Amino acid sequence: MKNPPFEYHCPGSLNEAVTLLAELGDDAKILAGGQSLLPVMALRLGTPPHIIDIGGLTELADITVGSDGVTIGATVRHRAAETSDDIARHAPLVAAALPHVGHRAIRTRGTVLGSIAHADPAAEMPAVCLATGATMVARSVDGEREIAAADFFEGYLTTVLHDNEILTHVRFPAWPATAGAAVVEISRRHGDYALVGLACKVDVTEGEITSAALSFLGVSGTPVRVTKAEQSLVGKPPGDTVFATAADIVTATLKPGDDIHATANYRRHIAGVLTRRGLAEAAARIGVPA
Repeated sequence: MKNPPFEYHCPGSLNEAVTLLAELGDDAKILAGGQSLLPVMALRLGTPPHIIDIGGLTELADITVGSDGVTIGATVRHRAAETSDDIARHAPLVAAALPHVGHRAIRTRGTVLGSIAHADPAAEMPAVCLATGATMVARSVDGEREIAAADFFEGYLTTVLHDNEILTHVRFPAWPATAGAAVVEISRRHGDYALVGLACKVDVTEGEITSAALSFLGVSGTPVRVTKAEQSLVGKPPGDTVFATAADIVTATLKPGDDIHATANYRRHIAGVLTRRGLAEAAARIGVPA
């Protein structure tokens, strides 16, 4: 199906892009990689009359490492992040998630921040942002603002970004050497959206879990952390029994809905299975037997 007609804009700088967006308002959409926006347009689920293409803005194409963590710009492709040594070393949960994003052709064109801004609840990157406590950086003609991941995802395909804002960067906090990361999911085929998935972080010091993050995708209109299950792990030695207790809490806590792909009961069951699997895998990544 062909896309509906639109007027194409190709700004030469971020300043020009935010100025255009301020002028056009909600009549415009931002294009970076197009792997989310263009299918939406082709299906007539969205028909913006103006497209602002920021894909060529090199000022947004960097992956930078600092004392406060790793920052990814808006035009960084999934594949560029997936093959980045800096991401592998300093943002292992991001690195664990990226191979699950679509197929390689999609990752070669699509952008990390495009996936975050699209806010599909079955996508991996929003769940990773929530698990790590990432910070979103948005830019408009009024200036720049930072938004915590916990406040960013508002509902199904909805964020707190204003109509005049562009998501320019995401910053993932510095990763402790004592923490392991894992992303596990169930999908019908490789590259499909997950029926249920988990972005998991577990920090182990001197044989005890000091913190954990369990961020689920595919179970609600936004990614969901199960804090009660996370708290149940703290102060305990990593192992099957402790992980099973957390899994039981997850199963009892999550309230997914039924749809054509899976029942709520199936999703709850799978969430519990993935909790045990993800925690064991994350612990193994830092050499902790579980």
